[in-house]
Amino acid sequence: MGLMTTQAKLIAVTIDCAEPKKLAEFYSQITGFEVQYAEEEYAGIGDGTTSIYFGRVPDRKPAVWPGPDKQFHLDFRVPDVDKAVQEYLELGATKPEFQPGDGYTVLADPEGHLFCVCPERS
Repeated sequence: MGLMTTQAKLIAVTIDCAEPKKLAEFYSQITGFEVQYAEEEYAGIGDGTTSIYFGRVPDRKPAVWPGPDKQFHLDFRVPDVDKAVQEYLELGATKPEFQPGDGYTVLADPEGHLFCVCPERS
């Protein structure tokens, strides 16, 4: 395939959830992104370049992990994986029993979206 003419720059990811304001606050705490907008139907956090939005889907059901229904997950790089995991668990994340690799940890946010906590590159 040849080089595409129009290149797109990722500006945001939108995550379906039951409680946008609650999830925005959770991710704001783990990323340091500011809560830019928070209403019942929609909320957003960002750092001025990249944003994560949360849209209300009241009947959303999280995918079973491990399983074939997972559609995405977020990866976050941290200086100390064990410390970050403990802090995120205290904020309301959960740690699934199944952990597929070494050096990183799979967690689920308070609504069951999976995310990985990864070490800094060596």
